[in-house]
Amino acid sequence: MRIKSAQAWWVSIPIETSRQHRSDFGTLTTFDAAILRIETEDGLVGWGEGKNAAGSAGVYAALVHLLNDEIAPQLIGRNAGDITAIWEMLYNGVRSGSAARQGHAMPNLARRGLTMAAISAVDIALWDILGKYLGQPVWQLLGGRKADRLPAYASGGWAPAEKIGEQLQSYIDIGGFKAVKMRVGAMDGAPHVSAERVRAARKALGPGVEIAVDAHGTYTVSEAKRFVHLVADCDLAWFEEPVIGDDKPGMAEVRASGPVPVAAGESECTRFDFRDLIAARAVDILQPDPAFCGGITEAMRIAALASAHNLRFAPHLWAGAPCFFAGLHVCAASPASFIIEYSCGANPMIHDLSADKIAAQDGMIAIPDGPGLGFSVSEAVLSANVKTP
Repeated sequence: MRIKSAQAWWVSIPIETSRQHRSDFGTLTTFDAAILRIETEDGLVGWGEGKNAAGSAGVYAALVHLLNDEIAPQLIGRNAGDITAIWEMLYNGVRSGSAARQGHAMPNLARRGLTMAAISAVDIALWDILGKYLGQPVWQLLGGRKADRLPAYASGGWAPAEKIGEQLQSYIDIGGFKAVKMRVGAMDGAPHVSAERVRAARKALGPGVEIAVDAHGTYTVSEAKRFVHLVADCDLAWFEEPVIGDDKPGMAEVRASGPVPVAAGESECTRFDFRDLIAARAVDILQPDPAFCGGITEAMRIAALASAHNLRFAPHLWAGAPCFFAGLHVCAASPASFIIEYSCGANPMIHDLSADKIAAQDGMIAIPDGPGLGFSVSEAVLSANVKTP
């Protein structure tokens, strides 16, 4: 399983105009990601994904350059099964030998952001290779799965108050979901506007459907507390990223201000950031993104933290196919997981890039049985949508 090559591309897949939506990130016109292909000397191929922005809101040239020109040369000749050792090598850099001998991290100065996105892409691809080499799905390598299907929630919800019920109901009609998530926050302006939309959603869907809300970290602490007060009678499943992830004391204040559970983590990297969220008593549900937090390896460490602190685990999976499938395997193996994020906005990075059909049925998502991540990349779609910086 010696690594022969590693190649990353900036993949940008257009979204048809009729399916584009607008949020605080702007209008989503494409879905972008850094997609990584690692091949071994014996012909095994693993696929990974790194992320540094939401949808079409960012530029991936720097991340792709980092993967191809700095990371890839360090991988050539390494055994693809040495997943933890490679993770630590990339995280600790020139001090990786000392860190290994002395038993504690000595990371590079650039230990967050693009560095972790690149490590995430490599890690996901290596797990894919190891599973294919052993002929086992990744969840089996992580200790086995707790179910062959897991509950999912429909993630979307940008419509105004007069249409939000219809939009969310359309998700339920397609996939039989019993839980949905809608966006709130800066896209609406004042908290009372978001609250009006939430109340309209609850009225339309009734008490039998779980409703979560996501502010993308765009409220101030006082605005988030006002919003919690305004929707106190709507029985929300959780309030996601109420304030900027850098303000952990502020998030803890929001959590303590009302009965709505707080979820966070898509903007965080590594188990260390999640440890700090937990220590601040700022969160009820941990939401790492496998394409940004450090891949499958680090997502499992974060899931263990959730379990150890009696918290729940629901990774952020508004992403491409490698990240989405990585999340399925982690959730299948983690005792703390309870639900899967399923994109109901236009997401060609999942549905077009994967050659295998992905669909929810009765509000459940099947956990793949195939070796590795259990999906095939449509190389025709990939090659047709590579963006040159």
